[in-house]
Amino acid sequence: MRTRTRNAILVILAVLVALLALGALPGLLKSGDPYYLTVEPQGAWNGTDERLDGTNQTAVNVSDLSEQRYPFTTTALDNAASNASGQSDPYWKGPIGFKESFTHSVFDEREALSRQNASAVTDEGVYVHDGRTVYLLTITQDDQ
Repeated sequence: MRTRTRNAILVILAVLVALLALGALPGLLKSGDPYYLTVEPQGAWNGTDERLDGTNQTAVNVSDLSEQRYPFTTTALDNAASNASGQSDPYWKGPIGFKESFTHSVFDEREALSRQNASAVTDEGVYVHDGRTVYLLTITQDDQ
């Protein structure tokens, strides 16, 4: 093999390894502020576009969310059902904004749920329902 060909292959491999590291490394960093996705029960769901308390507040159906696409939301809902904390695992927001370009965050999940039903979004957060329970989904910084 020629020296130029070998060097070109090594450079390409080095670039690929660097790109893979950029994709994986930011998710492993635990620097910056921890953010949690928190769900709080708000009442019972009547199966239509209204909550039972008569507020006419719509909610996003999260009964069949994928754990791979919504890991923070599903963890928060599981915790709300099992130990009443209703809090996801922490997401550490990087100090200079580099990490957000490469990792999935609680902010991404809130935005995706907001796009599913814009009328479920309020100043407090996003209303979601899982089965017969309505939750208010918010992003918090305090470990509860």
